[in-house]
Amino acid sequence: MNRGQGQSEEAAVRSVIESWTSAVRRRDIDGILKNHSPDIVMFDVPPPFQSRGIEAYRKTWDMFFSWTRDPIPFDVADMNVIVGDDVAFVVAAMGCAEPGSDGKPKPLAFRLTVGLRKIGGQWTIVHEHHSVPAVD
Repeated sequence: MNRGQGQSEEAAVRSVIESWTSAVRRRDIDGILKNHSPDIVMFDVPPPFQSRGIEAYRKTWDMFFSWTRDPIPFDVADMNVIVGDDVAFVVAAMGCAEPGSDGKPKPLAFRLTVGLRKIGGQWTIVHEHHSVPAVD
């Protein structure tokens, strides 16, 4: 891949991630699922530990949105993209919120790793991994 093509592919991958985060902020389930593989595998912070397939993945968002009707932040703090000819991955620091003990949103910093494959000319998310630092 030449340098110009690599930059173009990196921009395309960034666009997929930005579209996904924007859809989360809008609570747009179709937008969230748009660039995901039917065979997506996700490791998440809250249970279930692992979700396999687009329906299981969709259900995790129902749970995520269930705790509040207020807007939930879902922002990329820092993102690094590595792109090959047909495989890419993204490593990002993210910020969102979780329910606090008083029922109000409590900031939550988490790590995100996304694996993508180029399928039919489109970057498609095939794996997501969300994690938080371990607590002693």
